[in-house]
Amino acid sequence: MANDELTVAVLGPGGIGGLLAALLARAGHRVICLAGEDTAKTLTTDGIRVRSGLFGDFTARVEADTVLREPVDACLITVKHTSLDTALDRVPPTAVGDGLVVPFLNGVEHPATLRARHRPDRVAPAVIRVESTRVAPGVIEHGSPFAEIDLTGEGVEQARLDALAQALDAAGPATRVLDDETAALWAKMSFLAPFALLTTRHALPLGDVRTRHRDELAALVAETAAVSRASGGPGDPGQAMARYDAFPPQTKSSMQRDAEAGRPLELDAIGGALLRAAERHGIDVPVAARVVEELQDGIRG
Repeated sequence: MANDELTVAVLGPGGIGGLLAALLARAGHRVICLAGEDTAKTLTTDGIRVRSGLFGDFTARVEADTVLREPVDACLITVKHTSLDTALDRVPPTAVGDGLVVPFLNGVEHPATLRARHRPDRVAPAVIRVESTRVAPGVIEHGSPFAEIDLTGEGVEQARLDALAQALDAAGPATRVLDDETAALWAKMSFLAPFALLTTRHALPLGDVRTRHRDELAALVAETAAVSRASGGPGDPGQAMARYDAFPPQTKSSMQRDAEAGRPLELDAIGGALLRAAERHGIDVPVAARVVEELQDGIRG
């Protein structure tokens, strides 16, 4: 992978993918967005428009297609878990060539799924901390005063990780390469799971959850931290609570936004994965089990 101009495919140019595609294209990289026919047409014609307090308001020209037809330096996978299987049809393993496959997905189980399909030493999971929303095809609103990426990848050549991290960092999001893939994924999971599950369960923003349902939040944070520790991740419940307390009170989780919009929930990727990891390690998680069950009942109901 060269240090200068990269060719990057972006599978799913939504809130996260659209923002990264636009920033990379603005920085001079060749970007190919992969999406449905209508979205691909819109992106080819109009580019991607970004509104951001941090990165400014700008329009970036990108290429777009419904399927990847040529090798790339990296393919960023920025779809939701709920549409991963269908979306992967747009990225035939042979088309990626020698490129990195970089999933920006919630949860901890997706790297194994992708390594079963692509070369294991080319799968480089990433974690992003950002609030960014697609308000229309090719129109992205980036609301958070930050955008930070952790790039990992066990068995992936260090130089390739460094080159991609350098390109992302120069394009805007503060990007670092972390050695421990498991710890990086669980660091995100142990923050995300309690936040996503409880904001969605109570249909309330984080500020109301941390005041009106604080005991439940603290109990779920403690359970998640125990599972994270056993799985090889960080496990400090106090640190997690302090982070929630520092967030703006109106903050909503993406799962909550999906619930409000009537979209499928990433409940299995987040709640289901948490329960499966707890079972593997023999950890009792009564609060997590109850909340996941209540959310499943809500979906079925």
